[in-house]
Amino acid sequence: MSDKRDYYEVLGVGKSASKDEIKKAYRKLAMKHHPDRNPDNKESEAKFKEASEAAEVLLDENKKRRYDQFGHAGMNGQQGGFGGGAGGFGDFGDLGDIFGDIFGDMMGGGRGRGRRRSTGRPGNDLQMGINVTFEEAAFGVKKKVNVSRLAECKTCNGSGGKDGSKPTTCDMCQGHGEVRRQQGFFTVASTCPKCSGSGQMISNPCSTCHGDGRSKKQSELEVTIPAGIDHGQRLKLSDEGDSGAQGGPDGDLYIVIQIEEHEIFNRDGFDVLYTLPISFSQAALGSEVEVPTLDGKVMVNIPAGTQSGKKMRLRNKGIQKLGGYGAGDAILTIHVETPTKLSSEQKDIFEQLALLDESSKTNPMSRGFLDKVKDLFQ
Repeated sequence: MSDKRDYYEVLGVGKSASKDEIKKAYRKLAMKHHPDRNPDNKESEAKFKEASEAAEVLLDENKKRRYDQFGHAGMNGQQGGFGGGAGGFGDFGDLGDIFGDIFGDMMGGGRGRGRRRSTGRPGNDLQMGINVTFEEAAFGVKKKVNVSRLAECKTCNGSGGKDGSKPTTCDMCQGHGEVRRQQGFFTVASTCPKCSGSGQMISNPCSTCHGDGRSKKQSELEVTIPAGIDHGQRLKLSDEGDSGAQGGPDGDLYIVIQIEEHEIFNRDGFDVLYTLPISFSQAALGSEVEVPTLDGKVMVNIPAGTQSGKKMRLRNKGIQKLGGYGAGDAILTIHVETPTKLSSEQKDIFEQLALLDESSKTNPMSRGFLDKVKDLFQ
């Protein structure tokens, strides 16, 4: 027995380690060296076996007491071995529980040892897009949608059997939905290939659904679009996906919101953005202009000397926030338009204005720029 490593050393724990610490250490090693994760790797298989043997002893109070007193010599072949009994690791108490957790993690399930599978299969989740206008997304709306989904077959009332005949227990897995086989020193469970995991067989299938218990159906649903929803967000309609088979739970339906572009407004969160064009005279002299918002038109005062690019904020004129707690703002970006076609009278006025501009200090931004240019080339 002298060639065996110390069990505490194998697991990397001290002699005062608690059961939880031993379990945690073993689980980490077992996940790393499990043969399913390291096929044809003799070294990993040996380490897995070594760690399992150490954990089996240290998790058993009587065996641990003898080991602490006499070392490997005190075991006298009392380790449980690997694959002993029909349950494999299931006969090793705490070790069996840990192994069951490990196996469940690797198989993506976490199935308990000996537990029968549910005969029902869950229905699939479905997803579809729905178009709404900018205003509908802002204020909320109800929409009707047509959904193609698997629903309970009306011919067999969901049994899958012809003329209402009932399923029979699968003779390969005895209704468990999985089959177990011994591989070396551990037991492997896999989905039953005969019943595909349902645990039942349809000997005389329904001619409409061919034994599935479900058939395609068109359904019309009313969807409530909440005020403030944004592009790309999803709404979940529970149990409106495909129906479950043989009594399994229904899937869900996810509605993806697609907001149509608006000819004026853009959106940033709950704020509404748009560009407001004004004339030279309005910008220079100031004016009161009528501007659009989601709530209708409002009057806005444009201060004299307003520059192109200036932003103006209209509080609480944006989109209602989800849940109804306040609203965003409307943010206007001023754009001073340059006339493209001038009458002879307008051209004369602008020429006179240009002469006045040269001798005045009414354009601080341009004069400041010209001063910087002069300094640059001096």
